[in-house]
Amino acid sequence: MPFQQGSARTRQRTVLLLGIVVLLAALVLAVVLASLLTHAKHQDSPKMLKWKDRGTTKNLQEVILGRCYNYITERYPELGDKDCLKIWESLKDAFIYKNPCNITSEDYQPLMELASHPIPCNKSLFWSKTNDLVHRYTKSYQNFLTLEDTLLGYMADRISWCGDPSAPGINYESCPKRSECESNPSSVFWRMASKMFAEAACGVVQVMLNGSVEAGAFRSSSIFGSIEVFNLNPDKVSEVHIWLMHDIGGPQSESCSGHSIQRLKNILEERNFKIICEDNYRPVQLLQCVQNPDHTDCRLCTNST
Repeated sequence: MPFQQGSARTRQRTVLLLGIVVLLAALVLAVVLASLLTHAKHQDSPKMLKWKDRGTTKNLQEVILGRCYNYITERYPELGDKDCLKIWESLKDAFIYKNPCNITSEDYQPLMELASHPIPCNKSLFWSKTNDLVHRYTKSYQNFLTLEDTLLGYMADRISWCGDPSAPGINYESCPKRSECESNPSSVFWRMASKMFAEAACGVVQVMLNGSVEAGAFRSSSIFGSIEVFNLNPDKVSEVHIWLMHDIGGPQSESCSGHSIQRLKNILEERNFKIICEDNYRPVQLLQCVQNPDHTDCRLCTNST
């Protein structure tokens, strides 16, 4: 009897050990298969494609999160319910491990929904070829909001990002320009953000254009001319004020009666907007003259009567 009991226990141990060995072998096999599949998906390519634009901004995650937290804590605390970590993840998911010439609006839709917020009426300020001036104005007076003064624009302003199908999924060396492919991460993002910004505008809206540009202040190919002007809602927007600014010391290539401004007026009138155009809108011109107080173009700004 003792011998038979010992044999039974031995058989039980043997079966148990075999079961453990089989389980461990299955786990090892699963890990190996998962590793092979991941490697096949994210396999390093011999060489990333070389594009003409700068690569993804270094420390992109930290930059986006830092700007997001700064925006909702320092600039607009009323947006404190925004989840910056989710916003970053949705931006990353829009482009990482993807062909940088095959980005779609659907890729960015979750980001747009997470980061959008209302724009107060009479505050929307659009621009074209006046990047530096318009943002000096909004920083100095804070009466208006450009796209770059919204959460989406503030986070993405002057930074770059694009993916690559091969590991590590982000291209830090180069990204495609719009001339190389229109469906690149930056172009698709700004087109969507611009459309959303225009759709949110209400009351009186402003647009700052550059009357010193030889090719014309209003360009149909610009973001404003191709997207924003056509997404303003006539039921929400009462008037469009055009501020046609000339560079201090620069040529006065066009006035409010110029050909390209007339084309813009025609587009707006066809969409039933009221229009006011002003050459060298004085509050903005005063800001220009702060940096050029002795220039002859600024005499009207400094002389008193």
